[in-house]
Amino acid sequence: MAVEPLDERSFAGYRRKLIEEIRGRGIDDLNILQLFDQVPRHLFLPEGVWPRAYEDAPIPIGYGQTASQPSLQALYLSVLQTTTEDKVLEIGTGSGFLTSLLALAADRVYSVERIRELSVRARAALDRLEVKNVALMVGDGTIGWRKYAPFDVIVVSAASPSIPAAFIDQLAEGGRMLIPVGTRERQKLVLVRRQDGETQEEIIHGECTFVPLLGRFAWASETAEDPT
Repeated sequence: MAVEPLDERSFAGYRRKLIEEIRGRGIDDLNILQLFDQVPRHLFLPEGVWPRAYEDAPIPIGYGQTASQPSLQALYLSVLQTTTEDKVLEIGTGSGFLTSLLALAADRVYSVERIRELSVRARAALDRLEVKNVALMVGDGTIGWRKYAPFDVIVVSAASPSIPAAFIDQLAEGGRMLIPVGTRERQKLVLVRRQDGETQEEIIHGECTFVPLLGRFAWASETAEDPT
């Protein structure tokens, strides 16, 4: 049975409600809240889930992947404090929604996705919104994107058993990275800062669950117990 389309006024109302939910979770930075008001999340999701587009919840987007919970994405933005001078590496384009938020907050975004179909879909949504400062690549995200390194900000949207060395190598002096680290079932959100050639790690959020980061320097496959 086809889902009845929602009109733009309905989407606007749901978007404001989502922003209030994000605010209720402690994210009260007006600049970040405005980003969520500027970007229509439903355009980055399959039409079949549009009625759920503005729930503060992860949403399935196909291929075993999910669009992350908006309040968690707001936490990312709050912690990383991206500026319009920053060059950002995103690992895990997914739906492209966080990519678009980062594009508004940063100078340039380079985003890597291992699933071609998701990358193509994200590009279509970004183009529809005329987002010009994003480059997408299909490939193994665990090796980063060395051609454009170093990056002021690295955003990892999938869980890794450890922090891949390539990410540390490609993090600029004064840069910061946010990555979920742990088992497949449970992770901690770790903030990594690079200062004077050294890195410092801080746990930002103690309980989260992301899809696994698959690749040469993380999980070998959907079911493998140990990284390569």
